[in-house]
Amino acid sequence: MKIQEDKLYKLVEEISIFNEIDIRDIPCIDLYMDQVTTFFDDKLQHLKRDEKDSILTKTMINNYTKDKVIIPPKSKKYSKNHMILLILIYYLKQILSINDIKSLLAPLTKEIELDDTNDSISLEKIYTSFIEIKKEELENLSKNFDDRFSSIKEKISDKNNETSPKIELIMLVLALITQSYSQKRLAEKIIDTYFKQSK
Repeated sequence: MKIQEDKLYKLVEEISIFNEIDIRDIPCIDLYMDQVTTFFDDKLQHLKRDEKDSILTKTMINNYTKDKVIIPPKSKKYSKNHMILLILIYYLKQILSINDIKSLLAPLTKEIELDDTNDSISLEKIYTSFIEIKKEELENLSKNFDDRFSSIKEKISDKNNETSPKIELIMLVLALITQSYSQKRLAEKIIDTYFKQSK
């Protein structure tokens, strides 16, 4: 029995769909906490692995503020800068620890605290560039996946016996995890080298 490759490639296609929050969709007016969580639930619900998963809760936001990962809200309202930081944190926390995220974002939050105007630092430019890079990565995902999967099949093929589909899938997951792990380690090394405060 062979892997249903069309089903596997359908999963790759699902992941490759570009459906991100455009900078124009982020409200320019300040929002209260309930409005912030509703916005994220609405815009990022397609990223939930399980219906019960939370995108962003009040507790999470309060913890990010308490831990100084983001700047405190003004009069209990969150600005566009807050919203951009929260989106970036959402993606970063899938891979990095909160301490690493805090170190990485510290230069941005410090500058915003000093001068909370649009001229202080262009978080919008950082966010827009991030979204463009993500779109490029998703566009390349299908080809990169195809190359990786072909390589795995070639490595584990047995001319005398048919390779178990489960073995191919296990090897595929291991290869994907290896790639993710090496990229995570490199990201951590960059944070440790350039963003961590010297002790």
